[in-house]
Amino acid sequence: MEQKQELSRGLKNRHVQLIAIGGAIGTGLFLGSGKSIHLAGPSILLAYMITGAICFLIMRALGEILLSNLNYHSFVDFVQDYFGNAAAFVTGWTYWFCWISIAMADLTAVGLYTQFWFPNVAQWVPGLIALVLLLVMNLATVKLFGEMEFWFALIKIIAILALIVIGIFMIIKGFSTDAGASTFTNLWSHGGWFPNGANGFILSFQMVVFAFVGIELVGLTAGETEDPEHVIPRAINNIPVRILIFYIGALLIIMSIYPWNSINPAESPFVQVFSAVGITAAAGIVNFVVLTSAASACNSAVFSTSRMVYSLAKEKNAPKRMTKLTSHKVPSNALFFSSIVILIAVILNYIMPEGVFTLVTSVSTVCFIFIWGITVLAHLKYRKTRPELAKKNKFKMPLYPFSNYAILVFLAFVLVVLALAEDTRVALFITPLWFVGVLIVYYIRKSRIVHKNEREELSE
Repeated sequence: MEQKQELSRGLKNRHVQLIAIGGAIGTGLFLGSGKSIHLAGPSILLAYMITGAICFLIMRALGEILLSNLNYHSFVDFVQDYFGNAAAFVTGWTYWFCWISIAMADLTAVGLYTQFWFPNVAQWVPGLIALVLLLVMNLATVKLFGEMEFWFALIKIIAILALIVIGIFMIIKGFSTDAGASTFTNLWSHGGWFPNGANGFILSFQMVVFAFVGIELVGLTAGETEDPEHVIPRAINNIPVRILIFYIGALLIIMSIYPWNSINPAESPFVQVFSAVGITAAAGIVNFVVLTSAASACNSAVFSTSRMVYSLAKEKNAPKRMTKLTSHKVPSNALFFSSIVILIAVILNYIMPEGVFTLVTSVSTVCFIFIWGITVLAHLKYRKTRPELAKKNKFKMPLYPFSNYAILVFLAFVLVVLALAEDTRVALFITPLWFVGVLIVYYIRKSRIVHKNEREELSE
């Protein structure tokens, strides 16, 4: 009977590798990179390298904890172990909220991108269709989720590699664009590496960090991977190479073809590059890529939120019925619950102003910083309290404990950066209300459980 209550280990190595790549490549690279280049100039490459290095260390900390105990299926499990039930409750529901808000934004994006081809279709219709399809496929088997992410990620990878190959060809040939010749000297000959000074460089971290949100999803797949001890380390260790190729490589090529100050911040740089070589369908191709990217993010959200609710329910931090698994070992009730909450985005597409979505994603970013931070703190506690496990673990975090402290300083720095920008500053005031609200719910729930147990004891 107990065996039936375990999640399926249906994800293969290729699924996890592509989920890891997909998690590291967000819609922000295709659409938002123009804005970040405009803000920081060529120094954006350094911002991505620093943030990428920090994210790699966070993933190494996460990987070491997960592999120290193969019964850990999510953040909730090890936070429960090292910080207790209240912290696990807050962490689990916060991570759930992070992905719910991302799903809402991406579901709206699906509607907007579809209007590129079908301008007369109401924005909420494609979002609703996408959510229903993703729910049905997630209900089937975890392997099908893996297959969807595999192909979604593959589309993104092909688009980026195509940009890099075409870009290198243009640079070698000295291809002339409306902004001049394509050459690597464009990187430093238009105001240097820091054309907007330290201020532009520092402010760029807000968008760069958001681009990496979701990279930790590979950790959530540990509980449903066939061979976690082999697959997880490989997926995590390949992250730096992927960041160098897909982020640094793509942006370096873009800014070599076009000087940073010739890139339109309101347009995707990918469209500009593909258009420059005469690909007339460039806008349509990039729109297809960002559409699949948004669908991929929503797919990841449906998966991760359902697994988080399942983990919470197993620890009695969510209703017991959320632990119900289908014959394919998929948490169906948790999937329906998360999908119904995500459905609010479809309903609100009529009445929700655009600024509210910016606010929701900003709050989500602050919450992700909390998730990353508590992961690093849990790793510190694991090393201090379980030295015997750490000694046996073959996947140790490099430069412990200095890496942990460097990550925490960086996360604090990002919070300061969020406070500097007017459109994200509000999130820093709203987010504490979320944490207070979740803690209140926890203590009310705990009080009810205590009273229920007391009544049962009296009745006996």
